[in-house]
Amino acid sequence: MDSKNHWEDVYRSKAPDEVSWYRSHLDTSLRLIEKIAPDRNAAIIDVGGGESTLVDDLLQRGYRDLTVLDMSAVALDSTRKRFGSISGQVTWVESDITVVDLPEHRYDVWHDRAVFHFLTEPSQRDAYIHLLTRALRPDGRVVIATFGPLGPNRCSGLDVRRYDAQQLSDEFGTEFELVTSTLEDHHTPAASSQQFLYCCFRKL
Repeated sequence: MDSKNHWEDVYRSKAPDEVSWYRSHLDTSLRLIEKIAPDRNAAIIDVGGGESTLVDDLLQRGYRDLTVLDMSAVALDSTRKRFGSISGQVTWVESDITVVDLPEHRYDVWHDRAVFHFLTEPSQRDAYIHLLTRALRPDGRVVIATFGPLGPNRCSGLDVRRYDAQQLSDEFGTEFELVTSTLEDHHTPAASSQQFLYCCFRKL
């Protein structure tokens, strides 16, 4: 089964609050985004945003230039239906982040919670970083959360990679400066605990 079909099946078979990465509000992400991008005109893309409530909370805080990218049409349709008549205030992109064609120097903030650690092949990570570098504006910021050193080895039936801050910084390369990093325990709907690493990078 290819990646797209895998994730379509995940979102068809589970309610939004049943997936392991679910949080009612992404408080850490919101805090970091508001700190690095206080201007409500900042262009923000949420990579793998799917059924996440991050875009809801950003809209409520007054942000006006929001893009949600996910390879799952099921997840994006679910979120658009949740938004109803205001769904047109958000740009929705259905694509794989390793092959998507994003506008050059379009975004001030790139947010990714729980996508990058699924990229287990070097070629996938290289493609991701290449697209990120092209799409982010000079001096743009990246807020990214992956499984930390004590996180799980598998998630949703797939292998994942775990990172500490230095390993993630090495993956991002010399065009990005690590600004902050922190570890956080995420409590899943199934009452297990997963260690996440949150990092903020600045594009040089």
